Amino acid sequence: MYQKYIKRGLDFILSLIASIILSPVMLIVAVLVRVKLGSPVLFKQQRPGKNEKIFNMYKFRTMTDERDENGELLPDEVRLTKFGKTLRSTSLDELPELFNIVKGDMSIVGPRPLLVRYLPLYNERQKHRHDVRPGFTGLAQVNGRNSISWEEKFEWDVKYVEHVTFLEDCRIILKTVGVVLKRDGINSASAATMEEFKGSKGITR
Repeated sequence: MYQKYIKRGLDFILSLIASIILSPVMLIVAVLVRVKLGSPVLFKQQRPGKNEKIFNMYKFRTMTDERDENGELLPDEVRLTKFGKTLRSTSLDELPELFNIVKGDMSIVGPRPLLVRYLPLYNERQKHRHDVRPGFTGLAQVNGRNSISWEEKFEWDVKYVEHVTFLEDCRIILKTVGVVLKRDGINSASAATMEEFKGSKGITR
């Protein structure tokens, strides 16, 4: 009942209120991004949502557009500036996603929306992460974030999908505050944020 009739309404009301309250912060961040990284201020990218429906997700830019002699973008770790790292570690770069939640593309709590090119790589169990709206935060984000493996992330995602409740959402939101304040799990052990997902090994479930 909660997921079908109540969750979306709460998402809309809470994200709208948060957008209004945090609008001065978003304005300051937007000005800083414009000064330090240039235009565009917002990073827009297509991501799969509920039932794999594609939508445009918005974030504040954290990287430069530096390219090599062939016109190819340099690796993330090169383009990610100190300022960009600060935005990511504080999760301030994620604030424009509040508008995605207001629109209905996303939820406050749910599996994080990943890249479209990952869709063919999920096994049958992992595909269930798209049975609900993707979230601003989720079980994977409060249980290791980028410091855990893709397989562990997806297992947390599916566990959430299997047990969506109001109390669980409240618990995840409260735990997210602690994770953000402590800046836990921002980076993986081998990449600036998280290495690319190339599919899970072993038998699909």
